[in-house]
Amino acid sequence: MRILFVEKQIDYEPQGIMSLSACLKEAGHEVYLAIATQEDPVRVAMEIEPDIVGYSVMTGSQQWYFDVNRRIRAALKDKAPFSVFGGPHPTFFPEMIAEPGVDGVCIGEGEGPIVDLANALGNGGLKPDIPNWWFKIDDEIVRNPVRPLIRDLDSLPMPDRALIYEKHRPTRESPIKHFMGSRGCPYNCTYCFNHAYYQIYKGERRGNQRSVDHIIQEVKWVRERYPLEQVVFLDDLFIIYDDWLEEFAEKWPKEVGLPFFCNVRANLIVRGPHKVELLKKAGCSTVSMGIETANDRIRMELLKRHMTREQMIQAGRMFREAGIHITSTNMLGLPTSTLEDDLETMRLNAAARISYAHAFLFQPYPGTELGQFTLENGLMEGTFDDISSVAWERSILVFKDEKEKRQVEHLQRLFAIGVEFPWLEPVIRQLIKLPHNKVVDTVFWWLHKLFKGYAIYHRVHPIKMKPLDLVKAAIHFLRMEA
Repeated sequence: MRILFVEKQIDYEPQGIMSLSACLKEAGHEVYLAIATQEDPVRVAMEIEPDIVGYSVMTGSQQWYFDVNRRIRAALKDKAPFSVFGGPHPTFFPEMIAEPGVDGVCIGEGEGPIVDLANALGNGGLKPDIPNWWFKIDDEIVRNPVRPLIRDLDSLPMPDRALIYEKHRPTRESPIKHFMGSRGCPYNCTYCFNHAYYQIYKGERRGNQRSVDHIIQEVKWVRERYPLEQVVFLDDLFIIYDDWLEEFAEKWPKEVGLPFFCNVRANLIVRGPHKVELLKKAGCSTVSMGIETANDRIRMELLKRHMTREQMIQAGRMFREAGIHITSTNMLGLPTSTLEDDLETMRLNAAARISYAHAFLFQPYPGTELGQFTLENGLMEGTFDDISSVAWERSILVFKDEKEKRQVEHLQRLFAIGVEFPWLEPVIRQLIKLPHNKVVDTVFWWLHKLFKGYAIYHRVHPIKMKPLDLVKAAIHFLRMEA
């Protein structure tokens, strides 16, 4: 069978698609990729004539994928492929199966389901009882249960990185490449998909880990074939298991020796300072932790992030004293929050000595506890379909008034600068009062992008790049929607 995956854009290696492709190829199928930013997916589909066309969808991008799917099916007419959707949005909003042109929706992990589907279609026809799938057959919807999570991640084939690297030059040539060492997270942050995910997978263990040797094998394979100077681990939480981290700290410097980036959690660091020592020993150059908000009520009760301001400040300082840079994630415009809360969050980041502070406008994603809270309390303008595919353009929450909403949206652009230069807060307070218009929005966009680019290439991912390569990277960075 021929399977075509369609991606709107490539920011970095899409881990899910690479894993699906590896499993499909291992089962004897052909896999292709179309990237809309560099080619017309409809034209690619007409050349390949795929049996299956697949889309990995985040909330906010679903309408774009619905549209391109309709155009592909119309162009291929009588040879229209079987159209399937997977990823976060379909997992938590499988009712999208009712959308015209959608034949199947995959809920949860997709490796086994996509291979079973391709095998069935290749052997003569659709089997409607494949676990993890919702199918639309003759206008009737078939809803199948999910199969168990993959616990032995080492049993999966190595991700099909060639699928991405052969098509997308910026990712192929980048000296920074992305990997995953685990799946899942044990915490219940209300804005995150994890707590909702384990409502689907009831009774499953939270957090399945690849072996250290398996990860090292993949990284070494990539380094032998492509530029690689820094590794970014995308795991939700890299520091859960002490025995695993100890083994990693022993083997990684000897067998790989590359600096790396990973995600941590402040309270775990403060309670276990040895984790900082292990990360330092392993060669960690940068970590990221969620601060989200300085407001204790919102953080503890609404977000269910049970950690104190003091722990976040202490964790940040512990890393900086160890010579490790630290980035943070923050959400502005949270339900029941105010502009003053967000400005206080900016000050908290400065106190924690954050090397670069990412700030996002809160998005009430469907399937999450906080998204449902926002909807039920009338704090959201419109519906989940109004959510943007990026979290830094406009908020869809209800604010006290339009003035405060505008100021929070402007603050998102200037937040990291305010963390870097706390003495600029009085100036920032005046700047965010400016109206939304083309000039103001463009100037704030450039300030945000230029400072972020500086911080990323001098602190977060401090790699040596030739001037031409730096220009290419900057152009790619500036063009990205996300």
